[in-house]
Amino acid sequence: MENVIVAPETRELEGLAKQLIPWLQLRLPQAQELHIDHLAYPFGAGKSHETILFDASWTEQGRRVQKEWVIRIKPGRHTVFPDDLFEQQYLVMQAVHEQGVAPVARPLWFEIDARLVGAPFFVMERVRGRVAVSFPPYATTGWVFEATPAQRRKMWENGVRTLAATQRVPLSSLEFLRGPEGAREGLEQEWEKYTRFVRWVNPDGKWPQLDLALKRLRSLWPKNQPPGLVWGDARLGNMMFNEQFEVVAVMDWEQPSLGGALHDLAWWLYISEMMHGAGAERPHLEGMGTRQETIALWRECTGIPTDDIEWYEDFTALKVSCTGIRLFNLTGKYRYDPVVLAKRLKVG
Repeated sequence: MENVIVAPETRELEGLAKQLIPWLQLRLPQAQELHIDHLAYPFGAGKSHETILFDASWTEQGRRVQKEWVIRIKPGRHTVFPDDLFEQQYLVMQAVHEQGVAPVARPLWFEIDARLVGAPFFVMERVRGRVAVSFPPYATTGWVFEATPAQRRKMWENGVRTLAATQRVPLSSLEFLRGPEGAREGLEQEWEKYTRFVRWVNPDGKWPQLDLALKRLRSLWPKNQPPGLVWGDARLGNMMFNEQFEVVAVMDWEQPSLGGALHDLAWWLYISEMMHGAGAERPHLEGMGTRQETIALWRECTGIPTDDIEWYEDFTALKVSCTGIRLFNLTGKYRYDPVVLAKRLKVG
């Protein structure tokens, strides 16, 4: 399997190590002989943020301490999203970790000063496990592809149960995610966010399908709007699994909101169909639950009604299209055919 680094930017890692050592020393005042080594970018994931793995070691009270950590750096020139939620990303991970409802890498420190490495960043503990990467697609090669149907079934079930568990985070602990006036929470918050995304990604109107999709969705406004946390990129590829196909970490909380519980379920359904579903261009992965099985298990775990989920899936199609067009604008890749886009958004 080809190893692919997909970070939006890369840097000379030896220089980064030299920058981080004095910063870490201030946070570890008892540490002596502090060293940082084995810096590396992860393969196949981390497209929107510069994410770097590293080892730290030091002596403390005569004992050698070794840690595996991760630094995640705020994107600068190559931002995928219009909203700067970098600090909120750290805070929501902190809240999920403290509540203990779902496994996340333990956040350690947040640095707002951009002078050290050129942008704000945070450091978290590294979790060891396996990721169903998108590059190359996990449905065509790698450990998910090579797993047995029974193993993939266990992976799917544990993934959906963990997705459902994120809805147990008390919204009272997430006040920092409230949106602007008139769209503080609920569906209006997520709607306002992506209405701005459409304007941001399509300032010259080259993609009229986006505006048509907004009008269509607004005319079909759903009645079922359960409150809840939005993870923002809820998919199999943003979970880390151990050798027993159990979830050990939920990752990439870069676009959270209080937009409501059904957004993440819809995103999961949409991306699953794209990556390994029966309608995908690549082979269907036997053992993965169907769309209806996923909805039923999520509803059983959360107790939240899933009426109108089709509307949220259509909204997800718009969200994914905005992100795809932005990535095309940045990289020249992932070009969209206007006819295909119109079909996807059900406006043509």
